[in-house]
Amino acid sequence: MIQSREELLREFLNHLRVVRGMAGNTVQSYRYDLTHFSGYLATEQVSFEEVSQATILDYFGALREKGDTARTTSRYLAAIRCFYRYLLQEHVIAVDPTSNLESPRQEKHLPRILSVKEVDLLLAQPKSGTIAGLRDRAMLELMYAAGMRVSEVVGLNTEHLNLERGFVRCLGKGSKERIIPVGEIAVQCNREYLNRGWVKLRKNTWEKAIYLNLHGKRLTRQGFWKILKEYAKRGGIPKEITPHVLRHSFATHLLENGADLRVVQELLGHADVTTTQIYTHLSQRKLREVYERAHPRA
Repeated sequence: MIQSREELLREFLNHLRVVRGMAGNTVQSYRYDLTHFSGYLATEQVSFEEVSQATILDYFGALREKGDTARTTSRYLAAIRCFYRYLLQEHVIAVDPTSNLESPRQEKHLPRILSVKEVDLLLAQPKSGTIAGLRDRAMLELMYAAGMRVSEVVGLNTEHLNLERGFVRCLGKGSKERIIPVGEIAVQCNREYLNRGWVKLRKNTWEKAIYLNLHGKRLTRQGFWKILKEYAKRGGIPKEITPHVLRHSFATHLLENGADLRVVQELLGHADVTTTQIYTHLSQRKLREVYERAHPRA
């Protein structure tokens, strides 16, 4: 009996969550991408079990016509491929329609970063005279000091931050734990926030989240993004700034100042060093710019 698309999708997402132990954000990404694909199949009146390689190629053609990039298409393909491997494993289908599909080639883009002066300007915007300012300075300093992802920062609990010894313990992708040293400025800002701001924001004694909104609840990723955007605007920084730009800046500034690539890989929590190597391109580009400005025959 052919199951409905909704049933198959629900079972797959449950498999990711329970059996494979994927993080909630990752499961939500799969849900979004596969719901999009399911919507296309609904218009074509095709079930998941009836999908062929030609169906998927037609879907990608529709994405390209709509203006989606190769990066977006690759993301959809990754979700679809994972889903059909699951269906094959569960004997829902006999042939995997994604088995011979190649991911579209993506143009490599260097990540956006801030200069050291721009980081200093950004971090100077929160005012320590307010509770929100204490919180914002503390978490922005920590993000830049430790190169953490926004989900890792807002997910921190009090037991994860050791200010006496100067390190933070965070859970990255795939629930992989890493220990990251924290500089003295970030330590001081977080100590001041916990002593003067957190105790006032905290409404419930059981609340363990470090960074709280004004209602005393854990700050969300969206809340963090809005705060960052507002401070960039206040500082007159013309670049488009996202939370990940601070992470990119952290890695690039370390490499520019002589840090070992493998050390930066460990600090960022990258499983493969090739992911970290993108930052060496940024360092090399800056080296080229300095050379061309300084050398008389460049």
